Amino acid sequence: MVARWRTIRRSVFGAASLALLLAACGGPQSALDPAGPAAEEIATGWWLMFAGACAAWTLVLALVLLAMRRGRGLAPRAGGRLILAGGVALPTVLLAALLVYGTLASDRVTGSGADVAHVVRVTARQWRWEFEYLDRDGVVRAASVDRLAMPLGEMVEFHVGSIDVIHSFWIPRLGGKVDAIPGRTNLLRLRADRTVPMRGQCAEFCGLEHARMAFRVDVLDARAYRAWLRENAVVADDGAAR
Repeated sequence: MVARWRTIRRSVFGAASLALLLAACGGPQSALDPAGPAAEEIATGWWLMFAGACAAWTLVLALVLLAMRRGRGLAPRAGGRLILAGGVALPTVLLAALLVYGTLASDRVTGSGADVAHVVRVTARQWRWEFEYLDRDGVVRAASVDRLAMPLGEMVEFHVGSIDVIHSFWIPRLGGKVDAIPGRTNLLRLRADRTVPMRGQCAEFCGLEHARMAFRVDVLDARAYRAWLRENAVVADDGAAR
């Protein structure tokens, strides 16, 4: 009875621990809960690396246990084969697999070759984010601060720069990050395929208020996005909205 209770208790504890770990993989700023194609590739790569690390850890642990139990009885050749398999063959296979995957996924991560539907100019400064939404002629039609609006299912090209120090523009649920450097414009293409809560963050330490340099991301359908642009339109010198 006591042994059975211990087994049940261990099972419950293990299930609760697993649920806690999985819950930590979600949220508005989780790279493991992707909402776009670039983030999906990054998350898949992370899980592949995690699986590879688990495989390597399991092999190392098995070799340690084998050495503890039978080490003295192993012939030198047998020990050499184990070292060759565990120290050379397995890492080579794992790294080669990751290299192939990274090469095949690079276009989806970078958005290379995709048709750009919208352009947003991103300007970082201590300690806020300024967004300017450009039309096809490169004229600013709308603007916002610390709030980014994106159209659902359409590729957006971000032109990222900085006014003062180096920052880093990052929306974990949509893709990788890109540095915002004074005097330079870096490009990043992202697409949002889900209307879920998202949060962007400066990923480069930029001063005392770095931790608070975040912004909200709203993914809107086409109609709502057009309405949002009208509500946040930039007013020209003559008082007319652009």
